[in-house]
Amino acid sequence: MFTQIKTSKENKEVVSLLTRKLGLGTENVVARIAYTYSLSQDRKLDLNNIKDAGGKEYSKSVLFGDYYDIYLGLICVHYGLYKTDKDIGRYIKMHLDDGLQLLNDEVNSRSNIDGFDFLKDLITDGINSLKLA
Repeated sequence: MFTQIKTSKENKEVVSLLTRKLGLGTENVVARIAYTYSLSQDRKLDLNNIKDAGGKEYSKSVLFGDYYDIYLGLICVHYGLYKTDKDIGRYIKMHLDDGLQLLNDEVNSRSNIDGFDFLKDLITDGINSLKLA
């Protein structure tokens, strides 16, 4: 079980930039969005490719708030893990770092972006891809 998660050194600045650009709330809100966005890509990340831990540190309660069980369930279902698996924290860290990079790439590819419009577009794209499947 984990109590703290640290982003990569590179993502320390990324989470601050995304927080300012998107205007959706505090850094932990952007981190939650990044985490779930990474999971939504339906990719399994390899623990051997985990990034450094020199960035922003989040406690479990700050990162996930009152919804820890839900966020934990997402990673457990995605990887077929039990909630006490020793690598849960590492998987969460990898998807947090991955999601921050994915969001940063998305935001940088658009100009004059509003956070709510950005999220609406991502959600709409996701729904449309489900309709095609």
